[in-house]
Amino acid sequence: MSRSARIHRATRESDITVEIDLDGSGQTTISTGLPFFNHMLTAFGAHGSFDLMVQAQGDTEIDAHHTVEDTAIVLGQALAQALGDKKGIRRFGDAYIPMDETLAHAAADVSGRPYYVGTGEPEALLTTIIGGHYATVINQHFFETLALNARIALHVRCLYGRDPHHITEAEYKAVARALRAAVEPDPRVSGIPSTKGTL
Repeated sequence: MSRSARIHRATRESDITVEIDLDGSGQTTISTGLPFFNHMLTAFGAHGSFDLMVQAQGDTEIDAHHTVEDTAIVLGQALAQALGDKKGIRRFGDAYIPMDETLAHAAADVSGRPYYVGTGEPEALLTTIIGGHYATVINQHFFETLALNARIALHVRCLYGRDPHHITEAEYKAVARALRAAVEPDPRVSGIPSTKGTL
C-alpha cells in the first residue's frame, strides 16, 4: 500500500502544492522562491528519506512568513494523509543531530494529539535573517505549524550552538530523522501502535 499524498492549498497569500512519499529514497524537487528555505526542505526530504516535491508561490515581496508558514501547513497535512490509519508504524522517533558547534534534538510521537514544544534557541535567532530573506525567528512557528497539521507531538531542542544557520539546519534535520524513525514500519506490529486501538 502506497504511503503517499498530494495536497494543494491556495489563498490570497500563497499557492502551495506538496507531494510526499514516506517510503521514498530522499529524492526532492523544491521550489519556494526562498533559497535558504529550499535548502532546509531539501535537507528535510533527504534526511527523512522522503520523496518530496514542494512547489510554492507566495507574497515574498512582502515577507517570507506566509510562504514558510503555509508550506508547513500543507506539508503537515500531506504527512497526515500519507500516514493513513498508522497501522504497523513505530510511532515514536527521536534524533540528535550535530552540525559543527551545534547540537539539536527532536522527538516525535505520531499520536493524533498535536502538540509542540521548542526550547533552547539562543536569542540571536530572534533577529537573524539568513540570505536576506529567511528570518530564523520563524523556525519555531514552522515546526509548530507542521506538528499541528500533521497531528503529531513534536519536541525540538537546541542543546547548544552559535551559528543561526547551523542551528536552523540541525533542527530541520533532527525533525526529519525523528519523523523517519516514527513513521517507519515495525515488523513486530501489525495493528495500530496504541493500547486505545486508535491514533
